[in-house]
Amino acid sequence: MTAHQQRLRVRTEGRGSQEITGAVNAAVRDSGVHTGLCHVFVQHTSCSLTITENADPDVRRDLETVMARLAPDGDPAWWHDLEGPDDMAAHVRSVLTDTGLSVPVGEGRLLLGTWQGIFLWEHRHHGATRSVVITVLG
Repeated sequence: MTAHQQRLRVRTEGRGSQEITGAVNAAVRDSGVHTGLCHVFVQHTSCSLTITENADPDVRRDLETVMARLAPDGDPAWWHDLEGPDDMAAHVRSVLTDTGLSVPVGEGRLLLGTWQGIFLWEHRHHGATRSVVITVLG
């Protein structure tokens, strides 16, 4: 079995999602793995990873709308607000989505569907540099 691991640094501009599919696919290519599994993990508690449609940005805007309803900023029920009104909401959004995901690898590339992309989803209003660990096994 081959194991390859690399880190990706992603600078976010604040709340929203940005596609990292190309960088993850590059890590798969660098690994030399032809058939296996790629695991992607973000090392933070106020952002997440998701696989969603990569063709129409309205999908991601609509997902933001859903999250705003599920985990609103400044909810008076939140106790944790040390870093502002979006602090606890960002943690809730991260838990509702996920900090890690796995994608099968075949023919030396991610086996995503036609309209699927991997996105880092920033849940804070301010930008941050996020660390993503990509592990490819095969």
